[in-house]
Parts: sequence; C-alpha cells; structure tokens
Amino acid sequence: MADRKGEAQQTIADFDPPKKRKRNVFAISCVILASTTSILLGYDFGVMSGGSKFIQEDLKLSDVQIEILNGILSFYSLMGCAFAGRTSDWIGRRYTIVLAGVIFFAGALLMGFAFNYAFLMFGRFVAGIGVGYALVIAPVYTAELSPASSRGFLSSFPEVFINVGILLGYVSNYAFSKLPLQLGWRFMLGVGAIPSAMLAVSVLAMPESPRWLVMQGRLGEAKGVLDKTSDTPEEARLRLADIKQAAGIPENCTDDVVRVTKRSHGEGVWKDLLLHPTPSVRHILIAAAGIHFFQETTGINVVVLYTPRIFEKAGLASSEHQLLATVAVGFVKTIFILVATFLLDRIGRRVLLLSSVGGMIVTLGCLSVGLTFIEHSHEKLTWVMILCIVLVLAYVAFFSIGLGPVTWVYSSEIFPLKLRAQGASIAVAVNTGTSGTLSMTFISLYKAITIGGAFFLFTGVAIVAWVFFYMMLPETQGRTLEEIETLFGKYHKWKSSNAILLEKSKNDKNIEVVYDGSSINDQKQLGTKEQP
Repeated sequence: MADRKGEAQQTIADFDPPKKRKRNVFAISCVILASTTSILLGYDFGVMSGGSKFIQEDLKLSDVQIEILNGILSFYSLMGCAFAGRTSDWIGRRYTIVLAGVIFFAGALLMGFAFNYAFLMFGRFVAGIGVGYALVIAPVYTAELSPASSRGFLSSFPEVFINVGILLGYVSNYAFSKLPLQLGWRFMLGVGAIPSAMLAVSVLAMPESPRWLVMQGRLGEAKGVLDKTSDTPEEARLRLADIKQAAGIPENCTDDVVRVTKRSHGEGVWKDLLLHPTPSVRHILIAAAGIHFFQETTGINVVVLYTPRIFEKAGLASSEHQLLATVAVGFVKTIFILVATFLLDRIGRRVLLLSSVGGMIVTLGCLSVGLTFIEHSHEKLTWVMILCIVLVLAYVAFFSIGLGPVTWVYSSEIFPLKLRAQGASIAVAVNTGTSGTLSMTFISLYKAITIGGAFFLFTGVAIVAWVFFYMMLPETQGRTLEEIETLFGKYHKWKSSNAILLEKSKNDKNIEVVYDGSSINDQKQLGTKEQP
C-alpha cells in the first residue's frame, strides 16, 4: 500500500511502554531545605516529653504548671500562624522561612538560659511565634513548588521533618539526662537553636515560590523556577498558564514583568474566606479545619508529649527505661512517615487516610483496655505492660502512615491560589489551638477519668474522624493545584464533581492531529515526547 503524504511513520520504539519519570532533584533539594523549619516544632515536642520531668524536679513545679508549660507553645504559635499568611504574601515565602528560623533561634536561646519559670515561659512565647510561622509556610511553599506528579511525596516532607525533630528531641533527652540536673534540661532546650541557625543560612540557595512570583507580576522569574522544578518543559508551560489564569494574567502575555490587577498582597482575602465564601471555598475550609482538628483530638501530641508518663502508668518504673522506650517511639514514627512519602502519590490520600485512622481506632481501643486492666490490678502484669508498649508503637505507626502526612499535604494543596497562605494559616491555627488545649489538660483529664478512660475518649473521637474523612474529603491525587478547587462545593456528594473532572481530563488528552485532511487520535501524556 502506498504511503499517504504526511502520515506519521511508526517504529518499534513507538510501542515501548512510557519510561518512568525521575524525581526532580532540584525540587526535592528545595523542599528539604524549606521543610527543615518543621524540625523546630518536632524538636520542641520531643524534648519537652522527657525534659519536663527534669524541669519539674529542678524548679519544683506542680503538675498544672507542667501542663501549661507543655501546651502553651501551641497557643503562642497561634500568633505566628495569624501573621504568617499575610507576611508570606507581602515579603514572599522564602523570606518568611528565614523569619521563622530567626525567631525560633532567639526563643531556643532564651529557654536554654532560663533561670526561673517566668523566664522559661517568655522563651517559649518567642519560640512559639517562630513555630507558628514555620507550620504555615513550609507546607505552602512545598505545595507551590512541587510538580503535580510528586506533590504528595514532596508535600509530606514537612511532616517527615516534624518526626525527625521529635526523634532528635527524644535522643537529646536521653543523651543530656546524664548531666547534672541544673544543666541537663537547659542543654536539651538550648540545642534547638542549631537547626534554626542552619535554616537561616541554607535558605539563600532556595528559589522563591513561582506562584508568589506570578502574583507579583514577575513572570520571567516564575518561568525560570518552573523550568527547574517541573518534570518536563511542557509541564512547566502548562503550570505557568494555570497560575497566570488564577492570578488574572492573560495566557498570551509573555512579558517578564507585568502589572497584576488582582490582589497580590493578601488584601480582602479574609473576607473571601470567612465572610462571603463560595460553596467550594466553604467546603475546602471545613475539610482543612476538620482534618487538622481530628489529627490532634485523636491524641497524637498527647502521646508524643507524655510518652514517659504513659509508659509509667503502663508499669515501666525506671526513668532510663522510659526514655529509651520513648526513643523507640520516635524511631517508629520516623520510619513509617518515610514509608508514607512513597505511597502518597501511588495509592492516593484517601486510601492512606482511611486505613490509617482505622488502625488507630483498633490500637487506641486496645490500649485503653490494657491501661484500664493495669490500673485495676493489684500486681505487676509484665505481659500487659509489654502489650501496652507495643500498642503505643503500633498507634504511632498507623498515625504516621496516613493521618500524619496526609493532613499537611491535603490542607496545603486544596486552597485556591489567592487564598492559600491565609487558608493554610487558619487550618494550622485549628491544629495548634487543639493541640495546646489537649496538652494543657491531659494530666488533669487522666486524673479525673483515669488514663484508660482518656484513651477510650480518643477512640471515640477517632471513629467520628473516620466518618468525617469518608464523607467530606475527595481524592486529590494527581490533580494540579488549579484543578483541585473543582472537586469541592458539593460536600458529601463530591464524587459527582470528581467524575466530571475525570471526563474533562480524558477529553483533554484526546488531541486531534490533522494531516492533509486525515484525522488521527493521538493519546498524549504529559511529559512524553512526540515521535518523529
């Protein structure tokens, strides 16, 4: 048969399966640097878990004072959360990260040199503001920099580094516990200044968020960043077009610097979020606030902060053994969060989230039964003690495989561009406020309803959380940040929106190519090269 003019010739290579994409090394490096801000919060939680016992002994503090000392940083961080969104819209994501590191550096030094309870509380006030900034800006920067194909993997890095910080805090507790009482806890707290100082220097190697640059009309710089952080040049072009559309810039505009007519420094955003939100924005806000609320009310930070006390209630009497078991908790959390980073973009957010919370329900329920059994027993039950320790490890493993990383990934990617920084700050404020309330009341709670009763309460909350996640949270895996908003607005009927988006995505891939009047369907995938 004669060849038709212009018809594309096929070779054996055309039938090869598409090559697996490589991870973008530059994007990963930038995300790692930005995510080191999350070490600050993790280290504080971890170090206060064991350090509070030495502080209580040295400064002769009551249980109520220790509760306040442990939980007050979360409330102080609310101030940082409140200003982080507007600050990052004004000076940029990158310099907001620097500001977070500088503030925490000052707070860590103040805590390390504290000579009484009041001075220590002031140090925690300063450090808390830095933590608030870090909690908001790290997930936002990561989500805005990451390509869609690996956004789940990269956006989970802040949670990974929170767990690294917790582990470092636990190790610091054990290492410095050998020092004299007056020096040990001060070294534990003061060493926290080291990662914040490293952060302030390393940020110089990071680019600014391309989405923030577009919001300022700096298209040339944004294009350069997208070229470096996208998987292919075609993806960089499509990402830039989507961001320009969201910022109100014509797609055909190719100037390096343009005047942006839409709000670019966060003006009026609170009105759009809280006073007159669209149905999709209202759904997004409920989803983001809800997932952060349930992350804390299922008890994770209580376990992290009060692990030695929980092990003591389980029958582990030796302080050294309690600290060693606490280090084991830190290792388990870190290992499973690393596993989760490779699953987020493979099996999706919902599957991980629902499986994770299901496992937490089982382990929390069994742990509450075990702790109640020990509390009502008049003799030491070694097997129940070991079972409780294993259940604590299993609980933090289930949390770290799903609810831990998904919370930060999900809330950082679902808000529209112009609302993202302030929306994320609201979600983080819910997180830290809830965390602070539980941290400041847990000792009083378990004294009132027993330690087993407290974990029965967490079990009930976890059941409610599973139902909420199943009904209200759509899958966002593989969607661009600009597509995700389409999934929201119908609440528990979100699946109909997902079906529409799937159909649209399918149609977009069917590109008709015409050669001299003849039409063929060319199924194209983003990032694949057209064969000659």
